[in-house]
Amino acid sequence: MPYIEDDLIVISALQHGLFCERQYALIYLEQVWEENRFTAEGEVLHERVHSEHYESRKTYRQEYDMAVRSLEWGVTGKCDLVEVWYTEKGGMIETVLPVEFKRGREKERDVDRVQLCAQALCLEEMFGIGVERGQIYYLQEHRRKNVTLDDALRKKVVDLLERIRKIMTLQKIPAAVYEKRKCDNCSLVEACMPKSVGRGGKNVARYVQAQLAHAGLI
Repeated sequence: MPYIEDDLIVISALQHGLFCERQYALIYLEQVWEENRFTAEGEVLHERVHSEHYESRKTYRQEYDMAVRSLEWGVTGKCDLVEVWYTEKGGMIETVLPVEFKRGREKERDVDRVQLCAQALCLEEMFGIGVERGQIYYLQEHRRKNVTLDDALRKKVVDLLERIRKIMTLQKIPAAVYEKRKCDNCSLVEACMPKSVGRGGKNVARYVQAQLAHAGLI
């Protein structure tokens, strides 16, 4: 059964959900958002991309900042760039390629790739053609990287959508789990307070008491 417009999950939420489900919930349930250097640089990059000129030829067309959606999978959003190739005769669509622009370098986790794959699911529904690959341009590497949109990546997107919908249904913020490498670079670290539970699962009261004791206040 197709999803309705009000139930669609924005594609950008997938990146937050895979990176940290608590981060997703804070942003989309509590409307908490904080800028840091990384988010600011990302916004500047996307503004620059979306101001690019369109290119169109008989057998090739570029679409920047293209709105997409899939009622089958329940997602919506925008593609930084979609490149479309047409057959020489007849003008039928032959290939559709989503291109996502990111600051920094390629990441170990699939946070960027799930976003690209979700775009592809939308494009497949909109154009009625299979989208087998996409590309991600990393600013610090100055080149595009091909991403194969295989069954494993598609399953990861579908499973992630299910987890996000569960969070939305329950309307409950997942507990914080502190991971130094991830949390210290997160723009929401102050609002999230992941150290309040610590690696050993300490509650907030015990954490505050320990900090006060360390400062000599109790």
